[in-house]
Amino acid sequence: MGYILKAIDKEEKVRFALAITTDLVEEARKIHNTSPTASAALGRSLTATAIMASWLKNPKDTITFNIKSDGPAKNIIVTGKNDGYIKAFIANPQEDLPLNKKTGKLDVGGLVGKGLLTITIDNGLKEPYHGTVPLISGEIGEDLANYFLKSDQVPSAVGLGVLVDKDITIKASAGFIIQMMPGAGEEEIRKLEENLKTLKSISHLVAQGYDAYDLLEKISQGFDVKILEKKEISYKCNCSLEKVKDALISIGPKEIKEIIEEDKKASINCYFCNKDYKLDLKDLEEIYDKAIQINTKD
Repeated sequence: MGYILKAIDKEEKVRFALAITTDLVEEARKIHNTSPTASAALGRSLTATAIMASWLKNPKDTITFNIKSDGPAKNIIVTGKNDGYIKAFIANPQEDLPLNKKTGKLDVGGLVGKGLLTITIDNGLKEPYHGTVPLISGEIGEDLANYFLKSDQVPSAVGLGVLVDKDITIKASAGFIIQMMPGAGEEEIRKLEENLKTLKSISHLVAQGYDAYDLLEKISQGFDVKILEKKEISYKCNCSLEKVKDALISIGPKEIKEIIEEDKKASINCYFCNKDYKLDLKDLEEIYDKAIQINTKD
């Protein structure tokens, strides 16, 4: 459904990651029925998180991208693993705004508003790593570059683009993250800045037929780069009936008993894939019994 191309210059001073995510973002649009502006906000977040997930060392390591803001979008959550699977959620998928008057583009910054960006990495240690920074524009790319600088002390260039077609489907979606490695200096920064100045909208280039190799060639002019990996990515939710039951068990016997007495059934919706799980009286009674057993042990 998409892919990420990772590369590094041969002096190992600059690393490049480029993602083509058109199909990935279109799948998210269909699942969440997003407006054009919400598609752009969610798509940029998906693309960025997919790239960061590809940097994780182990297949079970997880990264979560979380924006909480005062704009109409309210909350965007994207989570992914090194296995190439990624899923996303936006609290208000049908909120939309007029085009930005200054740029004539989708007003992602207005939809997101002010708030916080938190990146959480869970690599199986006792406590996951959390890094939080204030949003500086709501445009997501600038906010992520600020996160890398403030939280990780890594100078980075981030470009994220989603092109929405007239029928509100996703025409093109892509992104890149370029990071300075230890040893990088003013010369590397200067060359990158010159290359990025001449780079047109990344999503428009993809709509014209550019692939990640073409984009890498444009961005890395003046560098001798080597390809490290091409990684397939796709939208996939790992929810299941068993996980839903486990989640219900965790709320405690008292609350489960109330559901049994009042409703005798339950419907649980996964907010990553919109799948509904129906639980009948027998299911709830089994969940209640397990909750009692756990509560007794504790």
